[in-house]
Amino acid sequence: MEKAKLAILGGGMVAGYAAKQLVEMGLPAGDLTILSADTEVPYERPPLSKGFLAGKDTRESVRINQAEFYREHGIDVRLRCEVDSVDAAEKQLHLKVGGPLGFDKLVIATGAQPRRLTVPGAELEGVYYLRSLDDSARIRVQAGRAKSAVVIGGGFIGMEVASVLAQKPVETTMVVQEERIWERFFTPAMSHFFEKYYQARGVRFERKATVDSLVGAGSVEGVRLAGGATIAAEMVVAGIGVRPVTEFLASSGIAVSDGVEVNEFLETNRPGIYAAGDVAHYQDVLFGKRRRVEHWDNAVSQGQHCAKILMGERTAFRHVPYFFSDVFDLSYEFWGDAADADETITRGDMADKSFSVWWLRGEELVAAFVMNRPDDERTVAPQWIEEKRHAGRELRASCF
Repeated sequence: MEKAKLAILGGGMVAGYAAKQLVEMGLPAGDLTILSADTEVPYERPPLSKGFLAGKDTRESVRINQAEFYREHGIDVRLRCEVDSVDAAEKQLHLKVGGPLGFDKLVIATGAQPRRLTVPGAELEGVYYLRSLDDSARIRVQAGRAKSAVVIGGGFIGMEVASVLAQKPVETTMVVQEERIWERFFTPAMSHFFEKYYQARGVRFERKATVDSLVGAGSVEGVRLAGGATIAAEMVVAGIGVRPVTEFLASSGIAVSDGVEVNEFLETNRPGIYAAGDVAHYQDVLFGKRRRVEHWDNAVSQGQHCAKILMGERTAFRHVPYFFSDVFDLSYEFWGDAADADETITRGDMADKSFSVWWLRGEELVAAFVMNRPDDERTVAPQWIEEKRHAGRELRASCF
């Protein structure tokens, strides 16, 4: 039976950054095998809803490492390779095509897949979900010829896609189930700012709206809302969340709940098997809670951390959650976890597109949003969150 010393199951960002870190740490040629269901070597995810979707980036430019990197360092990358099941006890991967592959150590990094619409008409042509480079390429082609689009979902993927489509320009409507855009994350004032910004650039909103069906003869022509209103659309992009890819682990003996259960060392309940990235439900030692994170920075950091653990550096994963977004001509960053906050402090001026929002629990800083603010704010945000700093007095002051 064929065997890999180190195997990474999943060819996304965890694999790309883990491979890079392993090489920097002296990985011997022939020790690493990456099994990827994708058609491309590992690439960056953020450009899929930003630069690549807009036509500014190419397939080559979004790669984490070029294909030559893997060949030069003796890394076996198997594309279009899917796994049926994992035998944790025997340390074997059962592939959909070919015989079993044994391993000494395994990193599960299968990521997440988009939740799909279940309404009538969901299978029409012209309905898209954004997860892979191929998905983004298909949306980009359709956006080049469509005159109207509906984006279903008001989270960061929906916001980024809508901003790109509106700049094509495609007449774009966002259908948001909640009362306001990204209600789960934004404060009311933040939602109001972004809604106004989008509307000034031609984006329309349908709030507190539920999709009843998609209509069209073969290809989508419109989105019918509960209540009867229909929005014309030559394309639909649904950004309604994702779910971790774990079905193949059903009989593996590896603990799974909301993703693959791992401890603070990213270890599963089975020795020599780890998980990282969107699929990992890990113990956050900084916030003292379990979480699963679906953002770029988490995949990068956990991929690098897994590499160090595979090479013998067994340390706990300690990291301030982080993500960034680009919409129209705005760029912002967010650190931390605002879920348990009881106070927010806003600095700057939303009218000038330069403001920051800080979430406190008691006086302890737990999260921060920063857009077009002095570098000092960007610097202290993650530092103070990691330090669990009581920063209320400083944040209320006119300057630090």
